[in-house]
Amino acid sequence: MTQSHPRISKAVIPAAGLGTRFLPATKATPKEMLPVVDKPAIQYVVEEAVSAGLDDVLMITGRNKRPLEDHFDRNYELESALQKKGDASRLAKVQESSDLATMHYVRQGDPKGLGHAVLCAAPHVGHEPFAVLLGDDLIDPRDPLLARMVQVQEHHGGSVVALMEVAPEQIHLYGSAAVEATADDDVVKVTGLVEKPDAADAPSNYAIIGRYVLDPHIFDILRKTEPGRGGEIQLTDALQQLATDEKIGGPVHGVVFKGRRYDTGDRGDYLRAIVRLACEREDLGPDFRAWLRSYVAEEM
Repeated sequence: MTQSHPRISKAVIPAAGLGTRFLPATKATPKEMLPVVDKPAIQYVVEEAVSAGLDDVLMITGRNKRPLEDHFDRNYELESALQKKGDASRLAKVQESSDLATMHYVRQGDPKGLGHAVLCAAPHVGHEPFAVLLGDDLIDPRDPLLARMVQVQEHHGGSVVALMEVAPEQIHLYGSAAVEATADDDVVKVTGLVEKPDAADAPSNYAIIGRYVLDPHIFDILRKTEPGRGGEIQLTDALQQLATDEKIGGPVHGVVFKGRRYDTGDRGDYLRAIVRLACEREDLGPDFRAWLRSYVAEEM
């Protein structure tokens, strides 16, 4: 018999990081506002939340992050100028970001880690399950990962993390999950988690990527979680408690993702993401692919 759990409507997007890997570009511009083709990375993430039915979005920000708020707000002067020019296409693009979702913002005063950033959402989320989306991971809209995670949470309750198989030599870059199979090929039960383990100590090569659907009991755990790896309050450490004691807030499941993911947190992967997305665009792809083939041929 299928269980029914509370419907998820809220998404939390931590966006308080300093973006030091992209300096000097991020000295005055939030890394989340760096363009991926012609749209800031953060807009892709908000669009993903909305497409999964989560149109109440809380962004965890910090100092120098005001452009994030401005981007999702109305710009009447720009809209008026475009209207006078009769530029309906660009006007629609400008208005799209401000009409996407109901946006809320709270500042993370001290950069104490992802777990602390999630804890900042407690007053807004209350006692409802909620989603967390990290801005460095862009998920292709043709591969609806978050919608599947919401579906799994509504069936099983508890929390759900997104998992992806990586090469053993890469697992130290991620959180790693110990898992057990379930009746669904793309769903596993998570029995333990370790943050950025050495390859020899990793329980599996299932890496946690930047999508979570969390039971609100996570807040009680985070309030008591001591700083872990890197001196930060790690969300993985709190999820480990949930995974090993279901009485706290239900089980932890993982959705194994095999779709298209674009990592914009690394400079090289950021460039590759732009190239891949540009190549797939109907308006840019044909000319860009032709130029790219010519360029590669010349360089080789």
